[in-house]
Amino acid sequence: MTRIHKFKTLTAALALTVLAPLAAQAQAFPDKPITFVVPFAAGTATDQIARALGNQVAAESKQSVVIDNKAGASGFIASQYVAKANPDGYTVLITTNTTHAANEHLYKKLPYDPVKDFAPVTGLGKGGQIMVVNPSFPAKSVMEFIAAAKKEPGKYSFGSGSSSSRMAGELLQQMADIKLLHVPYKSNTLAVTDLLGGQIHMMITDTATGLPQVKGGKLRALGMSSAARSPLAPDVPTIAEAGVKGYEMGYWFAAYAPAKTPPAVIKRLNELLVKAARSEEARNAFYAPTGTEVFTTTPEEMASFQAAETQKWGRIVKGAGIEAE
Repeated sequence: MTRIHKFKTLTAALALTVLAPLAAQAQAFPDKPITFVVPFAAGTATDQIARALGNQVAAESKQSVVIDNKAGASGFIASQYVAKANPDGYTVLITTNTTHAANEHLYKKLPYDPVKDFAPVTGLGKGGQIMVVNPSFPAKSVMEFIAAAKKEPGKYSFGSGSSSSRMAGELLQQMADIKLLHVPYKSNTLAVTDLLGGQIHMMITDTATGLPQVKGGKLRALGMSSAARSPLAPDVPTIAEAGVKGYEMGYWFAAYAPAKTPPAVIKRLNELLVKAARSEEARNAFYAPTGTEVFTTTPEEMASFQAAETQKWGRIVKGAGIEAE
C-alpha cells in the first residue's frame, strides 16, 4: 500500500469517525421534547400557528412540543435566545418577517444576526391583514378614514404590535398622503385591547387577531391589506380597491434553528414541519380559520425568500421615511 493510499484510507476513516455520531444523532432525532420559541404573546397569530403545528409535530415524532412565548422588544428576546441555544434541533424559532426581514431596517443595532445566527428550516404560511377601527369612530370606509385624517393631520392614531402591522400603517400614510400618530405595543393583541377601549383609533392587524373582533361586532372592518379579498370576509374590500390603488402589505411565518445545527437534523425538522403544515388538522385549527395560506419550502428556498423579503422591507421602510431607532 502506497503512502498516498494509506493517507486517503486514514482520512476516510477519520471522516467516518466524525460523521457517524452526527448521523446517529439525526437518525434518533427527536428523542426528547422540542421547544418552539415564539417572539410574540399568547393568542397572536404566530402563537396560534406554533401551537397548531406543535400538536402535529408531537403526534408525528412521538415527542412533546413545548411552546415558549418570549414576547417583547420586537422579537429581540426570542431571537437572541434561539441564536444562542444549543444547535441540536431541540430549540426552534417560530417567527415572522418582523424578526427576519424588517427589524434590521427598523433598528440601528440588533442583538442577533437574522442570517448568520440561524439555519432556515421552512416557510410556514403567508397572510394578509385587516384594517379595523372602533365602532364609535365615524368612518365607515377606508376613504372616509383618510378624509378624516387629512382634515386633522396628526390627530388620529394607529397602533401596532408587530413590524407587519406597523409597516401596513406607515405604507397607508405614505400612499394616502396622511399623517397619523403611531403607538407601538409589544403585541397586536395588546393593541387591539386599547383599540377596543378607545385609546387608539385604528390598526391594521393580522386577520387571526382582528377578524374575531369584527365578527363579534366589537370592531369595524374597513379594508384588507392583501391583493385579493379574504374568503373569511368577502364583504370587506381590499384597501387598494377601496381607493388606495396599488396598496398591498402581507406577512409570513417561518421556522429557524440556531446556526450550525446539523444538516441532517434540519432536514428532519423540515420534514416534520412541512407535513404538519400540510395536515388537515393544522388546516382546520389555524390556516382555514385565519385565512392563512400554507407556505412550505426547502431550507434553501427559505433562505432565498428571506433575502428577497429583506430587500423589499428595506424599500418600504425607506419609502416611508422611517429613521432606524
